[in-house]
Amino acid sequence: MSILRTPHSALESVTVVGPGRLGRSIARALRAAGVVVHGPVGRGEEIPDAPVVLLCVPDGEIAAAAHAATAAGRMIGHTSGAVPIHDVDFGLHPLQTFTGGDDPAVFRGVACAVAGRSDEALETATGIALLLGARAFPLDEAHRAAYHAAASVAANFLVTIADAAERIAETAGIPAKEARLLLAPLVRRTVENWASGGPATALTGPIARGDEETVERQRAAISAGRPELVPLFDELCEATRALARRKEHAT
Repeated sequence: MSILRTPHSALESVTVVGPGRLGRSIARALRAAGVVVHGPVGRGEEIPDAPVVLLCVPDGEIAAAAHAATAAGRMIGHTSGAVPIHDVDFGLHPLQTFTGGDDPAVFRGVACAVAGRSDEALETATGIALLLGARAFPLDEAHRAAYHAAASVAANFLVTIADAAERIAETAGIPAKEARLLLAPLVRRTVENWASGGPATALTGPIARGDEETVERQRAAISAGRPELVPLFDELCEATRALARRKEHAT
């Protein structure tokens, strides 16, 4: 991944459109970096003039928001990871999850995909990323959907799987809140192992050991307690078997 670096001292004023989780977090972080920030502005509100207008709105609202912001900003960008930059000058997508009340430090060291329809637009996107403390990298428009799919699998599907684990733990008599406390250290260590050594290093458990008898006992327990999760379990087992085979061939 190529990391972009460019001067960003000229970026003095930004209008943020969209008071959602990302809009609130990015506005707070830019203010902490010394930028004059207007907003976040909500739907239907007047958009204050600024050299840069940053749209933090749902994907389906980008085109309309960009049209509304045309008179308010010389440079307009969006923060979507999936939508092309046809309707704006640049794109800026922090590869992170947000709550809306995040400390500005949430952006520090985070990878941030940037794209621009001109050199100046790309420099603007890169400058904002650097002000946030993020690591800007260029994203080819042709690969935007695949990039965003990877992010969704890594973040959203991880939560879906964790929810399934929590629900299965409840059938063992472990309340949901306690299950999260018990499972969280395991999840964190697994993610750390994957990040440092890749999937081959991180994969453990009965499938990695070839212990199909244990897998069948697990499946029976899930079928008895959470039968709606059996199809998900079966699909994950098949994908994990394929990963285990790749691991064997690599060694």
